Amino acid sequence: MTKRNKSADNANQSVEQEQPFLSHLVELRDRLIRIVIVISLLTLGLMTIAGDLYYYFSLPIQRYLPEGSGMLATGVVSPVFTPFKLALIAAFFITIPYTLYHAWAFIAPGLYKHEKRLAFPLLISSIFLFYLGMAFAYYVVFPLVFQFTSGFVPEGVDYRPDITSYLDFSIKLFFAFGLAFEVPIATILLVLAGITTPENLTAKRPYIIVGAFVLGMLLTPPDIISQTLLALPMWLLFEAGVMFSRVLMRRREQDRAERELSDEEMEDELDKAIAEEERLNQEKSD
Repeated sequence: MTKRNKSADNANQSVEQEQPFLSHLVELRDRLIRIVIVISLLTLGLMTIAGDLYYYFSLPIQRYLPEGSGMLATGVVSPVFTPFKLALIAAFFITIPYTLYHAWAFIAPGLYKHEKRLAFPLLISSIFLFYLGMAFAYYVVFPLVFQFTSGFVPEGVDYRPDITSYLDFSIKLFFAFGLAFEVPIATILLVLAGITTPENLTAKRPYIIVGAFVLGMLLTPPDIISQTLLALPMWLLFEAGVMFSRVLMRRREQDRAERELSDEEMEDELDKAIAEEERLNQEKSD
């Protein structure tokens, strides 16, 4: 009977352990379904204006095309497929805050209070910086790149890019600059995790600058303008990340000192209470 009871208890414990895991999987599935539904609905809505959406999306390069000419559609279905592809990609970018909200709602219950207080501002900042990187690419990098390339068109060559090539080129730059603008967040997380310190990062500044230009070379098309325009913001954002990490580390040390001081005060109060109780007991015994 004892062995049967033990085996039953073990089975109940395994079932109890599996239930939270299954509930987490169900919650994750539900959140993923909601994200997919929102992206799908937004994509369908954007498909109704896909042509106009692509027109405004292609304005940075159309300004530098020869007068009276436009872009080309060399593929059989590219006039239809490419704008719809842009609608899907635009829906994905627009719903990034919604997607990250569900990610936050899924992991937040497992975080401590001080972790939530730090993680939420970093999450909001990462969203803002990603969109800022995309805006920087569209309004600053694109005009400079296309102005530069259009000025080097050989004599007799008709500069009319394909709409699919332009979309692929633009999406690569959006991702490159969006991720590059996350450098401050990555720097702060590395410092807060104890992997490195602001002083070590400052000492390695020359290597960071070289690495920024190497990444600019790898993540952008082979032209010096886009490479430089990616490397310089990465370096400046790295410096901003180091500066903010210093501030956060200083605040953490102050909080730790205040906690230690409060613990010492509590110990002093406890010692005083014990001493007072001993004194009263001594008076009663006398």
